[in-house]
Amino acid sequence: MAPRHGWRLSTIEDFSREDFLTQQAINVNAPYFIVKEGLTRIADGGRIINISSGVTRIAFPEIIGYALTKGAIEAFTLTLAKHLGPREITVNSVAPRVVDTDINAGWLGGNEEAQAGVAASSALGRVGQPDDIASIVAFLASDETRWITGQKIDATGGTNL
Repeated sequence: MAPRHGWRLSTIEDFSREDFLTQQAINVNAPYFIVKEGLTRIADGGRIINISSGVTRIAFPEIIGYALTKGAIEAFTLTLAKHLGPREITVNSVAPRVVDTDINAGWLGGNEEAQAGVAASSALGRVGQPDDIASIVAFLASDETRWITGQKIDATGGTNL
């Protein structure tokens, strides 16, 4: 299947070197260098919020490359949280599963069977919406979370509980 917004549906046997490097560039290299450049600009007491994925706790062999990069984001989050703690900068990640956005539009949009399947796997019985994730990110960016760092917030709607 063709790449969609930087992820490719493929098992390890069919996941090429080019596919791997593209995944790495988008999902690992870009956040790494954005944070690296931003460290001189972020104030002490600031917030860094990374986007991981529910695929780091639910095995989906057909998106191995994507899952691998999101696992790297979780390690990045933990390491940064420890490193930036003395500056009181919190670092956390949010791990959605399927959210009704353009990355999933090709298989989810207008496909009632796919939507029903996703909803059935969620304890909350529905497909995630962008606002579901945005509100978690906004909370993590707030001062109320000043004592939360190095955490992954599972934002899967209780998928596969």
